[in-house]
Amino acid sequence: MMILVAMTPVVAAPCQFLMPIGGDGSTTVTKRVDRPKISPLRMALGRTNWNTDFAVTQPHRRYKLFFTAQSTEQANYPIQAYLKFSDGSNLQVVNESMKPPLGKGAMFGPFTAPEGKAVSQVNFKIGASNDPGASGFSYRISVQGCR
Repeated sequence: MMILVAMTPVVAAPCQFLMPIGGDGSTTVTKRVDRPKISPLRMALGRTNWNTDFAVTQPHRRYKLFFTAQSTEQANYPIQAYLKFSDGSNLQVVNESMKPPLGKGAMFGPFTAPEGKAVSQVNFKIGASNDPGASGFSYRISVQGCR
């Protein structure tokens, strides 16, 4: 007796780019790290442009985060990223510094949400008051949600 088995290739789950909140309609955000005003206690004062949130409008199983250096001079980029949940909590998924050459960077992830948590936003934070050397350097970021 012969048994025939149909082999179907495994296809990667489709991914789609998420839209940044308050963006211009593009899924990729390009920014320059602003230098913060520093208090005598070495704390950042006022608003910085370090945070960028991407909206999650439908459930995804995994999230991939992309960072690319845009400056012609190498810089040390402090990078943090968080999954933000609908209950107001969050989970830090990236906390590192990178010094990539122009046009190079990294993909972080894929990251999954903990059981029972619904992701509402993905947050990138590039820059830190304890590393003012990154000020003035440009970068490009984007986020994908994957089924």
